[in-house]
Amino acid sequence: MGLKSFVIGQYAHYIRSKIKRQAKNALIDQQAQFSNLISKGKIASFGKDHHLDEVRSYEEYKQRVPIRDYEALRPYVDKIIQGESDVLWPGKPKYFAKTSGTTSGVKYIPITNESIKSQINTARNAILNFVSQTGANLFSGKMIFLSGSPVLNTEGPIATGRLSGIVNHEIPVWANSNKLPSYETNCTEEWEDKLDHIVNETLGQEMSLISGIPPWVQMYYEKLIERTGKKYINDIFPNLKLFVHGGVNYKPYKRTMESLMGSGIYTLETYPASEGFIAYQDDMDDEGLLLNTSAGLFFEFVPVNKINDAESHRISLAEVDVDIDYAIYISSDAGLWSYDIGDMVRFTSLDPYKIVVSGRTKHFISAFGEHVISKEVEDAMEIVSKDHDFTVVDFTVAPQVSPQSGLPYHEWFVEFVNTPDNLTEIEIKLDEEIIRQNIYYRDLITGNIIQTLKITPLKKNAFRDYMQSIGKLGGQNKVPRLKNDRQLAKELKKYAI
Repeated sequence: MGLKSFVIGQYAHYIRSKIKRQAKNALIDQQAQFSNLISKGKIASFGKDHHLDEVRSYEEYKQRVPIRDYEALRPYVDKIIQGESDVLWPGKPKYFAKTSGTTSGVKYIPITNESIKSQINTARNAILNFVSQTGANLFSGKMIFLSGSPVLNTEGPIATGRLSGIVNHEIPVWANSNKLPSYETNCTEEWEDKLDHIVNETLGQEMSLISGIPPWVQMYYEKLIERTGKKYINDIFPNLKLFVHGGVNYKPYKRTMESLMGSGIYTLETYPASEGFIAYQDDMDDEGLLLNTSAGLFFEFVPVNKINDAESHRISLAEVDVDIDYAIYISSDAGLWSYDIGDMVRFTSLDPYKIVVSGRTKHFISAFGEHVISKEVEDAMEIVSKDHDFTVVDFTVAPQVSPQSGLPYHEWFVEFVNTPDNLTEIEIKLDEEIIRQNIYYRDLITGNIIQTLKITPLKKNAFRDYMQSIGKLGGQNKVPRLKNDRQLAKELKKYAI
C-alpha cells in the first residue's frame, strides 16, 4: 500500500466515526442547521420579505414562509439573473444548476460556495465511509464519473450548467489525478461519440470506481464487452471495486447490471440533487440511505396523502414516522426556502434516520384514484422478474383510459433483454404484486372498474432510441417510471414489437 492510500485509509476511519456521531445527533444537527440558515438568510431580500429576523422557532417559521415550487421562487431567481446581490442568500450564487421542469420549462437552481462545498464533501464522505467499511483500495486506480458536459454557459452573471457538469469544476486536487474521462472527452456533446471516447480512454487502465446513473453505465459496460470480447466487466477491470449510482431506483436494473459486472464489485447508492445532497448509503448491508442532516440542509415533510393541504400538515424531521410516503422539502445554504424538490421518500428507520426514494410527486398514476407510485411498480417488477427469470432493460407505465374494447387498464411498456413467451402469466403476477401493495388498486380491480394490467413489449434499444430522438441520450437524463397521461405512451407505441 502506497503512502497516499495509507493516509486516505486513516482519514476514512475518522470520517466513518464522524458519520456515526452525526447519525445519533440528527435532530440536534437539524436545529443547528435551521438556526444557521435563519441567521444568515435574514439579511437577504427573501429573508426581509418574510421577516426571518423575527423567527425564533420552527412554528414561527411556518407562519412566515410557505412551501414553494419553482414558479414561486422564479421572481427571486430573475433578480439574481438581472445582477442583484443578497437576493435569496448573502452575495451571489457561484453557479446555477440547470434542470428541466415538468411545468416550469428550464429551471435555474442556485448553488453557492457553501452548498457546492457541502455537495462535494458529502460525496467524499460517502466514498470514504465505504473505504473504511470494506478496506477497498480505491485511490491507487482510476475513477470515472459518467456525467454531463462541464462546459458552462452564463445566465446573467452566473455560470450555468448541469449539476454533474458543474461538479467537474469542483473535484478536489487529491482526487483529480485519478479522474477519468479527460476534460476534452467530457465536453463531447453527442452521447454515442462521447461513449466511444470514454471506452478508448479507460480500456487498459486500472479502474477502481465507476459512477453514473444505471442505464448509461449499462451502455458503457456493453460497449466495453463488445469491444473486448470479454464476458464480464471484472474480466476487463479486475481491480474495479465500486459502482456508485443515484438518480434512479437501482432495483429494476440490478439483474442486468450484475450479469454484466460479474462478481466482486460493490454497489453504493447516493441521493444527490441539484438542490442538495439529500442522503447516501452508509451501511453496505442496509439499502436505507442515511439522511444528510448536518450539511447545510433543513428538511420538512408532508404525507403524500395530505399533499393537497400541505401547509396544514408540514412537519420537521422530529415528527416523521416509518413506512409513510412523504413529499420532501428543503431549505438550504444556497438560498432555497421550504422548496419542493418533487420527490417522495419513505423512512425505513428513525434511529438513525434512513430513507428510500419512493418516487416523484408528479410521477404517479391515479386515473381512477389508485395513486400507484414508482416504488410499487419497481418492487413488483423486481419480484416477478426474479421469480420468472427474465431481465428488463427499462420500463414505464401509463394508464389506458379509453381502450378500443373492454375496461381501462394500466399499460406497461417493457424492453426485455429477451422477450418471454409467457407474457400473460407475467401480467397476472405483476398485477397481483400491485394489488398486494396498493389497496386502492385492489379495490378498482375487484370492483371491475379496471382490468388486469397489460404489457406492451418494446424492440431492442427502444428507450435509447426514444431518448436520442428527443435529444436526451446520456448524462443524467432518465425516462420517468410513471406518467398519469398518454404523452410518453404514444411515443413508445412506435417502438412496440
